[in-house]
Amino acid sequence: MSSLCREVVTLQLGHYSNFVGTHWWNLQDASLSYDPELPPSEIQSDVVFREGQTLGGHVTYTPRLIAMDLKGSLQTLRQQGSLYETDKDTTTFTWEGDIMMHEESPPTKNFFLQDLDKLDKGEILADDFADFASSSPPQRSGSVSVETVNSRLDRVQKGYRLEGSVRVWSDFLRIHLHPRTISVIHQYNHDGEAHRLEAFGQGEALLQGAVLEELEDKLHFFVEECDYLQGFQVLCDLADGFAGLGSKVTEMLQDSYGGRGILTWGMAPVSHPNSTPMKDLYHLINYALGTVHLANHSSFFCPLTLRGGLGRRPASHTAFPHLTYDPSLWYHSSSVLALALDSLSAPYRLRHNSVPMWQVADALAVSGRKVVAAYGAVPFPMMHGSSLPDALSVCADALPWKPLSACSELGDGRCYGQLVTLKGFEGQRLVSSLAPGTQPPTPLHSLHSGEDILASYIRSFYPAAPLALQLVSTPSKLTPPFPQIFSQSLGAQGFLQSQAPPPGSPVPAVLSAPVLTSLQSGPALGTWLSELHRGASTLDIRRTAPSFLSQGPEMADYQEALEQLRLLARCYRDDSGGVTRSSSEEDDDDD
Repeated sequence: MSSLCREVVTLQLGHYSNFVGTHWWNLQDASLSYDPELPPSEIQSDVVFREGQTLGGHVTYTPRLIAMDLKGSLQTLRQQGSLYETDKDTTTFTWEGDIMMHEESPPTKNFFLQDLDKLDKGEILADDFADFASSSPPQRSGSVSVETVNSRLDRVQKGYRLEGSVRVWSDFLRIHLHPRTISVIHQYNHDGEAHRLEAFGQGEALLQGAVLEELEDKLHFFVEECDYLQGFQVLCDLADGFAGLGSKVTEMLQDSYGGRGILTWGMAPVSHPNSTPMKDLYHLINYALGTVHLANHSSFFCPLTLRGGLGRRPASHTAFPHLTYDPSLWYHSSSVLALALDSLSAPYRLRHNSVPMWQVADALAVSGRKVVAAYGAVPFPMMHGSSLPDALSVCADALPWKPLSACSELGDGRCYGQLVTLKGFEGQRLVSSLAPGTQPPTPLHSLHSGEDILASYIRSFYPAAPLALQLVSTPSKLTPPFPQIFSQSLGAQGFLQSQAPPPGSPVPAVLSAPVLTSLQSGPALGTWLSELHRGASTLDIRRTAPSFLSQGPEMADYQEALEQLRLLARCYRDDSGGVTRSSSEEDDDDD
């Protein structure tokens, strides 16, 4: 091992979190390399993956992951996975009377999952047959070429269109999971109207008895095999009862693993199927309670959503200039968030010069400001064959990123701390290549390192804010089943093309993408939190949603949580002129 590996355990709590997580793990899997002659990747995969062995002695490489969801959410995926099965039926019957068998047809797998099954069995796909007949796998002198699912999918590049067939997250899961990964909560249903996990208090009450014991068992299994555990990344649904479950899970992590980083990403889709005004009201209350409690028990809490806001009447969803995603499809919106999260999480997964979770949190969550906001340019608009100064000078008047936390920037240069990551510029020039004696067109073109160029650009918008930067050359590889949601202005590597493809010509698939992301703590979050507090506190919950409190929290606890949310918003108050505001002025703003 070339450098110290600080392991991370990932928890995914809720159905949308598992959508985002599935895309994120697919991206990690697509970046794995088994070629011994290639240099080690900048991203150290052992941080989030673990090596194991099946009963048959086969080496496995699976996510260090615990994924929780509801009954009926797995569809074709077996809870125990398929890596460690023995293919022996050990069922015994002691009943000597007549037996009547009722057999239910298993859910139908889509074309992508059917092809994965073929690859697992060593079969050659029909679309791949001609490729195999015409050429042999590439060989390197002195090494053995290893055929993997990644290399086969890379070569096939089959145009899967799963928009009409994805019902649950396992419909596009391309990796094997460890038998201890999936935890199904049988008390509540994924589908239907009865026994739904809709309220914060329901989730809080879940973490006891068998559910608690199972989670502790899984945590101990993954944690005890870590040599240098740096912490936990938690993806948690905010809109339903998983917000309450997540608050208890993070509280348990905080109590049991003090000193480790707990970075919590609160997930919210743009819309929910079959939503009603009452469900929207529940979502708002869950957002408010989840934000307070998850922030309290985490090193930092960052909401991730493409919604225009967390209120009941949000603004339009976040749009990106070079994406054509459908915001109503969880399969689409979760892919955008996963691509952003691949960049946001890169600093603590690097092989060299990594920034451990606790350092990330210490740099951003200062003075009780444990809520941070994310922004992203997905993809980063960089012309093919250009340089970083060229790309940034085009964005001289406005930052290229968009809100990923439903929190718009104020645009006044105030920020308490910022972590910016540029990932995926491989093959492009970081610095300008002007001929000697040529006058630089902008000050950025005169700088001599990518870090200096990016820092100078960011400081032109945030001149006094503390800034940390990470530049990662390796792009996110977009192999199937990542949806092709990119505009025709992008080439195969995700860079802008000087000319659009001729009319009628096939549009090339985008196989990778550069991404620029920012994690920020600043006054904009004070406005965001105040709006969330105002939306929840103006409700007469005992009149409009009395059933919400039927399983907790108590009314006094609910009111205390709203007061904590109000005080949390005040932590972000600032005046650029250095004038201290009176408490009466602050209270007026809360009205």
